[in-house]
Amino acid sequence: MVTSQYDHIWDCCCDHGLLGSALLSRQAATTIHFVDIVPELMAEVENKLQRFYSNKHSNSSSSWRTHCLDVTRLPLASFQGKQLIIIAGVGGDLMIKFIEAIYQAHKNLTIDFLLCPVHHQYPLRSKLIELDFSLKDERLVEDNQRFYEILLVSSASTADRKVSPVGDIIWQSQLTTDLSLPSDEHSIKYALTQAEIADKYLKKTLNHYQRIQQGKTNDVQHIIDAYRAVVL
Repeated sequence: MVTSQYDHIWDCCCDHGLLGSALLSRQAATTIHFVDIVPELMAEVENKLQRFYSNKHSNSSSSWRTHCLDVTRLPLASFQGKQLIIIAGVGGDLMIKFIEAIYQAHKNLTIDFLLCPVHHQYPLRSKLIELDFSLKDERLVEDNQRFYEILLVSSASTADRKVSPVGDIIWQSQLTTDLSLPSDEHSIKYALTQAEIADKYLKKTLNHYQRIQQGKTNDVQHIIDAYRAVVL
């Protein structure tokens, strides 16, 4: 989903740095920044980058930096150009804290965010709507029997690309090619697979919120109604 050329990409909560390394190999940005708050992890990432991506051993024109710090304290204002912040592998509740802090600290900047929450997708989307972020793209993927929503959003508001509280593009699996052509067999298979993933994910999400509603600990009927309105 990282198709635009960025000046700086911040791979936050980078863990072992695999995503940032892939982007570095692809030269997806002038500089890839690896960010995590755990010193041991960052020391490990630093060693790997020195080994595989030092100037002597790499043909990449992209550079890299490591930062051992809290995501809310990214030094975005110190760097010029188009910036993308990637946050994955944490819950939507923690992402909300990160995004809100970054947004409040850098209201003068237009920033893209690529987000992949492990849970609490609905509250995260609600916060993006509250902040008036615009949607650039979104995907639904299944990996190892788990579902993930991936959202590419911008802090710049755009009237015709609003974020949906339950998602929009993620439920669509229409074919965009001529099905009469034999070469489109892969496209057909892909669309059918995506339709199955969307159907399973919708049922799982509805069951999750219906259990919460039955427990009477939270009133989530408005969320259930929103997901019931989804048309596959």
